[in-house]
Amino acid sequence: MAKIKSSFICQQCGYKSPSFLGKCPGCGNWNTLVETVEETASPWTKGRKPVSRNQIGIIPLSQVKTAEVSRFPTGLTEADQVLGSSISGKVIHYGLVPGSVTLLAGDPGIGKSTLALQILSHIGGLYISGEESREQLRLRADRLKIPMNKILVIPETNVESVLGSIKKTEEKINLIVADSIQTLWSEDLSGAPGSVGQVREAALKLTELAKSKNIPVLLIGHVTKEGTIAGPMILEHIVDTVLYLEGERFQSLRLLRASKNRFGAVDEVGVFALEETGMKGVVNPSELFIGATSGSPGSVVVATLEGTRPILVEIQALTVSTQLPIARRVGTGINSNRLQMLVAILQKHLRLPLSNFDIFVNAASGLKVFEPAADLGICLSIISSFKNQPLPKKTAAIGEVGLLGEIRNVIGLERRLKEARHLGFSNIISPKSHSHINLIASNILK
Repeated sequence: MAKIKSSFICQQCGYKSPSFLGKCPGCGNWNTLVETVEETASPWTKGRKPVSRNQIGIIPLSQVKTAEVSRFPTGLTEADQVLGSSISGKVIHYGLVPGSVTLLAGDPGIGKSTLALQILSHIGGLYISGEESREQLRLRADRLKIPMNKILVIPETNVESVLGSIKKTEEKINLIVADSIQTLWSEDLSGAPGSVGQVREAALKLTELAKSKNIPVLLIGHVTKEGTIAGPMILEHIVDTVLYLEGERFQSLRLLRASKNRFGAVDEVGVFALEETGMKGVVNPSELFIGATSGSPGSVVVATLEGTRPILVEIQALTVSTQLPIARRVGTGINSNRLQMLVAILQKHLRLPLSNFDIFVNAASGLKVFEPAADLGICLSIISSFKNQPLPKKTAAIGEVGLLGEIRNVIGLERRLKEARHLGFSNIISPKSHSHINLIASNILK
């Protein structure tokens, strides 16, 4: 009989300690160490035959044979673009790679299950529902009005039961969706579902299934208040691709980003609009963000870069006299510390008396704009609101503002300029046309 012992394991990074600690030495989080009963003999080796390295052999990399891989299209162009592409002959394939494991993470209610169900309805496969019953899943599918003839459902949280059912089924499974990975548990461990050991063991067993059967697996994971994936950090190292679904819960806009992708780039972004019938890809997101620009004082259009895609978004600023001893600087969708810096630059180089004004800056439509290329637009929106004077029509701003007031160049300037001109912006303020914030203020906002 295996010897039983107890240790304290961090639920965020997997750090193991023989005694309880208030603060985890591994990740620095407080109250994340939970007592876990474990065996000295690793359950990972139970039922598995060890593979000898001599059987595998050592060969030169140049002699390794590769096969052309055709992917599974998800039915959503925006998602396929984020997942990446591969070339088979002269044909480019987009979508999920057979045998790959993808982790889809996001805040509760952001649309992870909706996106996964839409993908599954197109590819066909098994939906492991650990959070919803069959009836709840059917109601969701009816609401989305998606075809259900290719979808198999198993409302189960035990990994061994799921694997046994997969082996017995005669239905063709092209994709496996686990919703969510935090609800699955294994009989080989004594920890509660969602603990470090259970999440890791469930992910490893599903990964082993994906590699042996050449079936892509999509794991759905929750996100903590800090914005990281709930559970052990090792989960991100196990999977092949990590996708984040972002957006405001009460806004229709959703952004799909890849923070890790073994089969494609990580600089692509998919843009979706969450509607009653599910996720709909946005072909031209710039029109969504600037479609209602008013041309009022404090409104400026900036050209941001999401991955390799230029997107135009409206920046709105409001300056009002403060009633507090210290004026407020509030940024929504932009970095508050950078807003403080930009206000200081305007006070220094333009002599604007902003110390007695509350300043509120917002990126319209719920998009988060954190890149320096939006600096110039933020500055112009503040100046425009302070002087109560709108910018000329068809004006867009691109550029980073330095501490000395200079307008600095940004990455992908030509792509941004091309997108702005394509949408009819004839007056584009950029590092090519102006070199200092003083010149812009004197020429445009007199």
